[in-house]
Amino acid sequence: MKILVLGGYGTFGGRLVELLVTDTRLTLVIAGRSLKKANEFIQSLASGAQKIALEFDRNGDVLAQLRACSPDLVIDATGPFQLYSSNPYVLVKACLVLAINYLDLSDASDFVNGISQFDQQAKAATIFMLSGISSCPVLTAAVVRHLSKDLVKIKSITGGITPSPHARVGLNVIKAITSYAGKPVKLRRHGRAEMGFGIIDSCRYRINSHHVKPLPPIHFSLVDVPDLEALPELWPEVENVWMGAGPTPEILHRMLNAFAWLVRWKLLPSLVPFAGLFHWVLNHVHWGEHRGGMFVQVEGINENAETVQRSWHLIAEGEDGPYIPVMGLLAIIYRCLDGNIPAYGARAGTRDLEIHDYDPLFNVRNITTSIFNH
Repeated sequence: MKILVLGGYGTFGGRLVELLVTDTRLTLVIAGRSLKKANEFIQSLASGAQKIALEFDRNGDVLAQLRACSPDLVIDATGPFQLYSSNPYVLVKACLVLAINYLDLSDASDFVNGISQFDQQAKAATIFMLSGISSCPVLTAAVVRHLSKDLVKIKSITGGITPSPHARVGLNVIKAITSYAGKPVKLRRHGRAEMGFGIIDSCRYRINSHHVKPLPPIHFSLVDVPDLEALPELWPEVENVWMGAGPTPEILHRMLNAFAWLVRWKLLPSLVPFAGLFHWVLNHVHWGEHRGGMFVQVEGINENAETVQRSWHLIAEGEDGPYIPVMGLLAIIYRCLDGNIPAYGARAGTRDLEIHDYDPLFNVRNITTSIFNH
């Protein structure tokens, strides 16, 4: 399989390549705006898969560039998808023309939900086009299915991710967050479509474990991720859906909250111009344990009409946590290599993986999960 990874030497694309590089069944085309950086990244990789460096300009003639490369699968690991404004699906459209399978790491609600407009075209081209193949919303949806398998109704879903303070944060991640910080975010609350405010609405939660030391209580703030719209589509009866991020150290998170309030009060139009500064601070000013985590909590009604609350907790040690966002892509690629191709069509990938697809990927790393009944 020949895989073109756009952003292949970047934060998340690079981590995906690192996980795939030892598989000799693959040809990995590591692409981005800098051929020099792509070649330098290839030199740092282990042996195994064939590796090709490629300069790729998504603002240029995308169709011609894809035709010249001729991959079996395209993975968009660039972003920020929130800022794909004038022609957000240019890459998707080119893949349709050339009948190339497509996956992405999008964390933008509008982008992930909008890809279904190409569903009939993708089926006609006999290809799959899956969006949002990351922790949010694909892993979240898989966890909710697992926690709610014996429930007759789901009332609320709450989740959050707290990366290690020592994890490398990409500039595009910061640009995505600053694009909606302090601005209205669509979510489900009290059974209605309402608005929260990004990086302002907050809660505190402790990620626990049956196996290792729990994380301290973490301050989480609302993020605009595809889960906020994708989960109500999967469970229309759900009354509340809330997803947050808990960057640490908390003092830096609180400073980001304060800046978001300046946007909320219309004292600043946006935090995007500060993305470079925030990126520098988060990658150079950090302390605390090199650990991160994730939680998903579900409240629902069982067949005896009893209220049930369950939660799934994940704790990742050291450098293993930052690989979790790309493990969904890894699972789908492994499935394809084994001949288990996803159903043709274009959609959010929220129904394409289950929690058991992640378990073997977690088990080979220092990542533990626990389930609690409250």
